[in-house]
Amino acid sequence: MLEKIEPLKEEALAAISAVADSDALEQVRIKYLGSKGAVKGMMGWIKDVPKEQKRDFGQQANAAQKTVQEAFEAKKGSLGSAKPQASSLKPQLDITEPATAPVLGRRHIISQTIDELIEVFARMGFDHHEGPEVEDDRHNFIALNIPQTHPARDPLDNFYLSDPFGPSPTLLRSQTSTVQIRVMEKTPQPPIRIISTGRVYRPDEHDATHYSMFHQVEGLYVDKKVSMVDLKTTLYQFARAMFGQDAEIDLVPSYFPFTEPSAELYVKMDLGKGPEWMEIGGCGMVDPAVFEQVGYDPEEWTGFAFGLGIERLAMRKHAIKDIRWLFENDVRFLRKF
Repeated sequence: MLEKIEPLKEEALAAISAVADSDALEQVRIKYLGSKGAVKGMMGWIKDVPKEQKRDFGQQANAAQKTVQEAFEAKKGSLGSAKPQASSLKPQLDITEPATAPVLGRRHIISQTIDELIEVFARMGFDHHEGPEVEDDRHNFIALNIPQTHPARDPLDNFYLSDPFGPSPTLLRSQTSTVQIRVMEKTPQPPIRIISTGRVYRPDEHDATHYSMFHQVEGLYVDKKVSMVDLKTTLYQFARAMFGQDAEIDLVPSYFPFTEPSAELYVKMDLGKGPEWMEIGGCGMVDPAVFEQVGYDPEEWTGFAFGLGIERLAMRKHAIKDIRWLFENDVRFLRKF
């Protein structure tokens, strides 16, 4: 009986290999692997096998049946269902059905605002620059006249990537003013007229007006005899271009380490509830200490700088009440802009 197992296995494997469709495969299954199939029926031969060969016969018969079963499953997978449903014989694609209209995407409201800012300031002669988001201590603090003891350096107010008390700490930048320093370092001789845009990071709580990552636009103009008049004129033209011809601005005295004198920029606008003043950023004349850090003679050069929150601009312009909506990626919200 042992010599009959191998020929029957080879016969079944050849039959499985030769089939070309699911119907034929099902007939082969019935013939060899069905309840009365030839391969399954081998175990019925065991009654005629000598006692000393029964164990070997059983092992070989089981192995042969497993091999044939695996070949059947493999063939079934390549052909599909062994018992095709009537629906599978029908066309799977209705070419007469109207196609779904493509949905065009759009730039995010933050990207739109950045593009608008670049265009507005380009019309006033400002070039656009970007810089790294991972910064060193010099560009993020020292060159901006922020001393070691200043509270802005506190580890609780920054995302440090190395020991904040080490010799050369690195961190995720907390302001895009770092780009101004880098541009001045690469420009031995002014004039300079640039804006910089990009992400900045501060460990703020996530609420309606604060987020741990947000975007800034910063401006810098360095030349001879630059004054607060030039700064206010630039910001006035910006406000009118961004918020409409009726927009008004006001500069309220303030303090920043890298500008002196310094001011907060307020814009008066009407968002549907009547005109109101809103603070949108800071500005001022570049502090002489900053010029000294980049090798400029503060007796020869003067300049102004300003920094504005891009989310704040977008929220004010489009009456968005919660900054978190800008980052939740709800398409119902994003399609409004």
